[in-house]
Amino acid sequence: MGDIERRLAEMGIELPTKVPRGKGLVPCVQVGDILYISGHGPEDNDGNLLYRGRVGAEVSLEDGYKAARATGIQLLRSIKDSIGQLDRVKRVVKALCLVNSADDFHEQPAVVHGFSDLMVEVFGARGLHARSAMGTSNLPMNQPVEIELIVQVRD
Repeated sequence: MGDIERRLAEMGIELPTKVPRGKGLVPCVQVGDILYISGHGPEDNDGNLLYRGRVGAEVSLEDGYKAARATGIQLLRSIKDSIGQLDRVKRVVKALCLVNSADDFHEQPAVVHGFSDLMVEVFGARGLHARSAMGTSNLPMNQPVEIELIVQVRD
């Protein structure tokens, strides 16, 4: 077990099991030392959504934050599945974060802090990243958050 996995265990975070998807969809693609991670949502170990709805309507800001954090855990699972050990993450580079938002909701960055805070808790300074936090009127399966990620990996 690597340092990052130990840190996750100390935080009480267990990475979910891998959930199979369609044949044409892959969770990660590595090009050189850059790993591109497909958009993920806040799911449990069986692939069921933990939250549904638009933030600012059916989902509170606080639950939106939790949904973004849960999405981060899913992303960590896909990274680990792809590269074997989370200690190989050299840097979290960029996150594109979409928040399924009510028409009058404008606090997308506060929602996405749930994800960003988790990356710093897990990776320390290596978890600091550039990001975009954008509102949208709808996401697949009515999930409140979807995040795609770019990380740099080491051998």
